[in-house]
Parts: sequence; C-alpha cells; structure tokens
Amino acid sequence: MKKTIEVCFPGGKRVDARIEHMIVPTDQPVENGGTGTAPEPFQLFLASIATCAGIYALEFCRVREIPTEGMALTLTYEMDEKNQVCERLNIHLKLPASFPENYRKAVVRVMDLCSIKRNILEPPEFVITAS
Repeated sequence: MKKTIEVCFPGGKRVDARIEHMIVPTDQPVENGGTGTAPEPFQLFLASIATCAGIYALEFCRVREIPTEGMALTLTYEMDEKNQVCERLNIHLKLPASFPENYRKAVVRVMDLCSIKRNILEPPEFVITAS
C-alpha cells in the first residue's frame, strides 16, 4: 500500500507536512535562523517514538480495563554532539499506583512492540530523487 505525505515551505525555515487533512508544522529554533514556532523535525521523530510507545501502553490498559489516571510516559535521549546522532533512548512509563503488579513486565513488553521502533531496527530503503 502506497501512501503520500506532501511537504510545503510556508516561509522562513518552516517546513510543514500534510498528512491527509492534517498539517504537521516544523520550524528551526531562533539560534538556527528559525522562529521557534514549532518543533524541529528531529524532535517530531523522537515524539513519534514516545507517542507510539504510549499508545501501546494505553491500549494495553484499555483492553484490560486498567485505569490510566496518573499514568505518564517520558522519553529522554543522549546525543553524540560531535556526530549529531542519538546514541540512546530511554522510555519510562510511570504507572498509576493502582496498576496491577502482575502486568508490569507485560506492559513494558507491549511498548517494545512499537512499530516505529521496528522500522528503526529494520530500516526501509531510502530512494531520494529530484526533478
């Protein structure tokens, strides 16, 4: 199945993506010549990983009717500043006090199934052209 994301350049260092009827804005920080009005593309990449893990955790709880009030997820990352690459991602799910102990390992295993993570571990072929 082939899908398309269209990108436009609305001015300055803004680069926006249209996904169906939604616009995902990006910008660069002021120190890089942008206006800082939207996340940088790399920040969206990291946010997609965090939210993917989050949706897996949320669905795990929903299916089992486990309350999610007080649940929170944090992604921290370590950068190799010299090479400008991410060296480590840490995803931590803060569970509600009422979360059943017997499901703690299972919810972590479920978050590990995130489709974005799978695509990083088995990356797609990149074909880049211009006309």
